[in-house]
Amino acid sequence: MPTDLIALCVDANDPHRLARFWAAVLGWEPADEKDGVALVPTDDTGFRIRFLPSQEPKTGQNRMHFDLTSTSLEDQQQTVARALELGARHIDVGQRPDEGHVVLADPEGNEFCVIEPGNDFLADCGFVGALACDGSQEVGYFWSAALGWPLVWDQDQETAIRAPHGGPKVTWGGPPLPPKTGKNRLHFDIAPPADGDQQAEVDRLVSLGATRLGIGQREAGRVVLADPDGNEFCVLPRG
Repeated sequence: MPTDLIALCVDANDPHRLARFWAAVLGWEPADEKDGVALVPTDDTGFRIRFLPSQEPKTGQNRMHFDLTSTSLEDQQQTVARALELGARHIDVGQRPDEGHVVLADPEGNEFCVIEPGNDFLADCGFVGALACDGSQEVGYFWSAALGWPLVWDQDQETAIRAPHGGPKVTWGGPPLPPKTGKNRLHFDIAPPADGDQQAEVDRLVSLGATRLGIGQREAGRVVLADPDGNEFCVLPRG
């Protein structure tokens, strides 16, 4: 059976401050954890956001970012204004002047977009419309097989998947893929299904194209792998 996406993990120099920012932006509920702090979704998003302590500064652009949707131009403007008031800032990542989305960075520089109203691709999504990723077609196929989420877009080497129950889409923009420099600040935590075995799931993921990484992890029992594009992710023991 497919694995479960448990959390999107974010390395943070100040986990509690960053969690407060995103809780206010998304309207999610905070929950303390042994290692950091998490936000529990109040919508149909099927995974938490975990903020993990890190001393490393952010360098370069993240390979993942949230696309937040808008119901109207006024709604978009209100989301942007609220985020700025909470500590976000405008950034330039090469977007064109004629593009309708607004690109922001959270208080630690993590990019996110507030999408203009009328976006057809995200029309049936909630406020968290997508987790948009830099990535190859191959990695989209990998995560579709790993999570058991069907492809909802597969065209011109761009792919997207979505959980069967709904929630945000996870998208990969295809080539060119920017070079990876160091460990990603954002990664997935996944776990085998309730009756699944962690080692068997690791073996399955490796058979799909993942690679084992010989790096340390914060919590005992985690297995650190990389997807076909070299992005780290953790397989948690079930329980």
